Amino acid sequence: MPSPLPRWIAHRGGGSLAPENTLAGIRLAARLGFRAVEFDVMLSADGMPVLIHDETLERTTDGHGRVCETPDAALFALDAGNGERIPRLVDAARLCRELGLLANVEIKPAAGHEVATAETVIRLAEELWRTAPDRVLLSSFVPEAIVMARDLAPGLRRGMLYETVPGDWLDFCRRVEATTLHCDAAQVDDAVLREAAAHDIPVLCYTVDAPEVAVDLLRRGVAGFFTDRLDRFAGQAGA
Repeated sequence: MPSPLPRWIAHRGGGSLAPENTLAGIRLAARLGFRAVEFDVMLSADGMPVLIHDETLERTTDGHGRVCETPDAALFALDAGNGERIPRLVDAARLCRELGLLANVEIKPAAGHEVATAETVIRLAEELWRTAPDRVLLSSFVPEAIVMARDLAPGLRRGMLYETVPGDWLDFCRRVEATTLHCDAAQVDDAVLREAAAHDIPVLCYTVDAPEVAVDLLRRGVAGFFTDRLDRFAGQAGA
């Protein structure tokens, strides 16, 4: 049986308290007692899996242009906030392993690079967590990426990721043998929560930053949360 998932997951590494998708954010999450982090992975122009959320560089770095069109030499010279660099997936994985953190790796391909991104990230994740497959969870908004994860790395856990959960989610879950359902906290409805509970599928909601919202979602049956406000839940992060 796979180990249970922590209730609290640091969103994009360190949430809003550190530059997002950086090693500094991952370290901060560990210092605050979090046992799991989530981060986004896409490919550079050289095909390197790197941690970044947007397809473009402007919001989170001092660079310009598309990530998928930026070679590694230029990408790794950028400032991702407070002097942090854009990490490679291999660096983030090693740090998570060192700190004892579960990693939710969100496969986030740039438009037109869905297949290459999914295949590269999945194969690398399988290699990086070969001796600890229960310490990684793959997820993606791209259904084909989860299908590929089932086929290429069947030993790694998979999570379906939606904004609004579609009516056929359970059929897809069974097809890809997913273990978790991830969705927008503001969009999740009780019918989905009842259906998930009946099939023993944990529902993880993003992005929950208010304690009162978390209490209500727990009452309704949500199993876990992604948060940007690590400071508000640090005392509960080990749950």
